[in-house]
Amino acid sequence: MTRLAGVLLLLALGVAAYAAEAPREAVAQGQPDGAIPGWTVHAPAPAGWTADCCLYARAIGVNLVIYRGEWTGEPDRVMVLNVWPRKLASLDAELDADRKHYLQRDPAAKSARFALRHRGILCQAQVFEGSDGIDDAVVFCDPGQAAGVRLSWSMSFHDADPQRAALLGDFMRVVVGTTYRTTAASH
Repeated sequence: MTRLAGVLLLLALGVAAYAAEAPREAVAQGQPDGAIPGWTVHAPAPAGWTADCCLYARAIGVNLVIYRGEWTGEPDRVMVLNVWPRKLASLDAELDADRKHYLQRDPAAKSARFALRHRGILCQAQVFEGSDGIDDAVVFCDPGQAAGVRLSWSMSFHDADPQRAALLGDFMRVVVGTTYRTTAASH
């Protein structure tokens, strides 16, 4: 089995094991911005992981990070949530743009894409096998036209990481447990 096929299998198994534990909740919020309503993203933070929306996440310009252990500032083993205004025509276009950007940085990388069954949001996953021995799992989600935004979860990990299966399982439980809601504007 290729390394990329192994990652895809582990991601699928992580989705199947979602109901196995009762995680804590991680929350990220965004204020209304023009035609984009305010929003809240809820995600399960696995036991032993720290969710941060306000200190480290803001420092690196993202909406939420979930990490285990101490914050190092390195992307390895950090789940990252990004929410951005919808600009491209489709979720496929978002994934194509991400793939193009990744392969410009690492032309020798391999990638694979697969649909992801999420109970409330249209999502697709993309996995990159970097030539540097670092793999990246990225899931793009579209909460619908009215939301005015798209969101993504990503996590990088060393391809030889002995905890890779557990990490990918935790990552996929976060992804499939994510909910998106618009919030009423404050007056």
